[in-house]
Amino acid sequence: MSLPVLPRRGFMAAGLGLVFALAACGGGTETPAATGGSPAAASPAGPWTFTDDRGKKIDTPTRPARVVAQVGAAAALWDFGVRPVAVFGPHKLKDGTKDPQVGDVDITKVESIGNVWDEFNVEKYISLQPDLLISGMYAKDALWYVPQKSAATIEQVAPTLGVSLLDVSVPQLIKRYGQVATALGADLDAPEVAEAKARFDAASAALPTPEAKGLKVLVLASGPESIWVANPDDHADLRYFKELGLDLVVPEKVDDGGFWQTLSWENADTYDADVILVDARTQSMRPEEMKKKPTFAALPAVKAGQVYQWHAEERYSYQGYADVLEQLNTDLAKAKKL
Repeated sequence: MSLPVLPRRGFMAAGLGLVFALAACGGGTETPAATGGSPAAASPAGPWTFTDDRGKKIDTPTRPARVVAQVGAAAALWDFGVRPVAVFGPHKLKDGTKDPQVGDVDITKVESIGNVWDEFNVEKYISLQPDLLISGMYAKDALWYVPQKSAATIEQVAPTLGVSLLDVSVPQLIKRYGQVATALGADLDAPEVAEAKARFDAASAALPTPEAKGLKVLVLASGPESIWVANPDDHADLRYFKELGLDLVVPEKVDDGGFWQTLSWENADTYDADVILVDARTQSMRPEEMKKKPTFAALPAVKAGQVYQWHAEERYSYQGYADVLEQLNTDLAKAKKL
C-alpha cells in the first residue's frame, strides 16, 4: 500500500494518488485450503499443484523454483526459508536503504522489477523466466501491486498465486504463508521459525499488559489534507489486537471502500483516545509533522507523549509479528489512562 497506498482499496478509491491505501504437495494430490491442515513439503520433481485463495488451481510440471513475489509476500516467505529471485513493491527507500516493508529480504541478492505503485517492469519479469508469481490480495481476486493494465500479460508468463488478506487475522495469515512456504519446499520446523513462534505466542499472551487494560487506542494514518482512522476489522493486525483484548477505536462511518474513515484535520478530535498509533510507512506523515497541525497537537494523547508507531504492513510471519507485539507491549506499558 503506498501512500496512496496505505494498502487498502479505500485509499485508491478516494483517488489519493497514494496507495496506502498457499499449500501443495507432490504426486498430483491437491493441498488443503487455507483453513485446513498442514500440508507436507512438495517434492522438487514431479507434478506440483496448489489452489490459491481465488480458488484457482495451479498445476506445474515440477515444484516452482524461480519465484517472484510482492514485497509483503516475499518478506513473509523469506522468514520461512523461501528465497525469491525478484520482488516488486516498496523495498528500497530514496537513500538506497531497505524499506521496512521488505523485512529481512536481502535486496542485494534479489532482482527488482518495481519499487512503487504502478511500477512493474514486464520486460524484466519475462527475462527472469519465473516459475511462479505470489502476491497478497486486499481486494477480491486482485493481486496487490500487479498493475491491471499489464495483468493479462503477466498471467501469461507464469502462474500467479494469490493470498487473501481480507477478513482474516494475523495467525491465519501466518499459517497460510507457512502453507505456501511448505509447498515450495521450506521447513517449518526449522529452529529459527520455532524460536520466532515461541516469541510470537508469548507476546500475544501478554497483550494487553496490565497497564494497557482500559486504554482506548486510536489507529490512524495521515496526509497533508486528511486523517484516515483505521477500521480494526478490515486490518488483519488490528483485528488480532482486538481479539487479544485491546480496546481500539472503531470509526462510526467507514468510507465506501472500507478500511478507513477519512477526516479533515479540523476534525482530528472526533474520537477520544488515551493512545494513538500512527502508520509508520514512509507514505504517511510522521508524528513530528502531524504535531504541526494545531488540532492534532492539542489532543490529550499527543500532549501526554502517548503516540507510538503502527507497523501497518508488517510481513505475516512469526518473526515479523513477534517484533510488533513485543514493541506494542513495551509502548502500552508506558501509557496511562487520560
